[in-house]
Amino acid sequence: MNITVRLADLPAADHGPAFERLLAEHALVLSPIDVQTLQVNLTKLCNQACRHCHVDASPARTEQLSSAHADRVLAILAGHPQITQLDLTGGAPELHADFERLVVGATTLGKHVMVRHNLTVQFDGHPKTGQSMAHLPAFFAEHRVEVISSLPCYGEKNTDTQRGKGVFEKSITALHRLNAVGYGQPDSGLMLTLVYNPLGPSLPPPQAQLEADYRRELAEHHGIVFSRLFTITNMPIHRFALHLRKNGQYERYMETLLAAFNPQAAENVMCRRLISVDHAGHLFDCDFNQQLGIAARDANGQAMTLDSFDHARLLNRAIRFERHCLGCTAGAGSSCGGALST
Repeated sequence: MNITVRLADLPAADHGPAFERLLAEHALVLSPIDVQTLQVNLTKLCNQACRHCHVDASPARTEQLSSAHADRVLAILAGHPQITQLDLTGGAPELHADFERLVVGATTLGKHVMVRHNLTVQFDGHPKTGQSMAHLPAFFAEHRVEVISSLPCYGEKNTDTQRGKGVFEKSITALHRLNAVGYGQPDSGLMLTLVYNPLGPSLPPPQAQLEADYRRELAEHHGIVFSRLFTITNMPIHRFALHLRKNGQYERYMETLLAAFNPQAAENVMCRRLISVDHAGHLFDCDFNQQLGIAARDANGQAMTLDSFDHARLLNRAIRFERHCLGCTAGAGSSCGGALST
């Protein structure tokens, strides 16, 4: 592949245009296709503070979606049949007071609900109130929620290195609980999706190959089954970017992403079919733009919100690309739904 743009030749502020030049080189026009998924960041509060977390979530955060905006989410889902999926994320979304109400409301409307569940919240509970979360596996199963959970490795050392001491042991026990209510079991229809993030500044290995490794190791050593594995590239923003810069690895990582640009992955980027919502009700092209404050804007340059949600305006917007978008288009590609190409 002939790449004519190098990040090292450009100032940091020009890395976004560098991505757009790559699209032009490959004659790619990435316009919105539809809004099939509404992804809502309910809160930045979390019982963990993982090193790779692009949200900078932690037990100290207080941001959360208002109950009025939770009502608005349900109203939008009811009024837009083309939106078939509600993706609830955080922080730990289960820590939001309206979490269960949103799940019940969305599933009642016939929407597929996905929850970004970190597993350990089942044991740690609410970091501010102490409320138990042990009921979550049964609640998820009752409402047939797809559970999407990060497990950085099938080994204890690598998982605890990325997410904290003791996380692997709690995660394994939590997975047993999910298996016990049917998650990941053949013919149950209860989807248990695991997520792999690399430990450092490297691209994930091929998703299918790694999934086979996870299945073998988790079954043989822990008796755990799951539905599928997503591989997600660590995005060079916030906490992970700080870690890269501290270790003098930031520019090298950006060059790795650039050199691995994949036009097929670019065509399938999630921002073409998804809208991301932050805790204040603002709309973004994706969760990564959300964390950087890069708002989705309509054809007139106006920022959009839940209160002004308009499907036609969203389809006519220009998706906003920046240098971190290289993380979504490197190698097999990366999104909240895993790899984008084979």
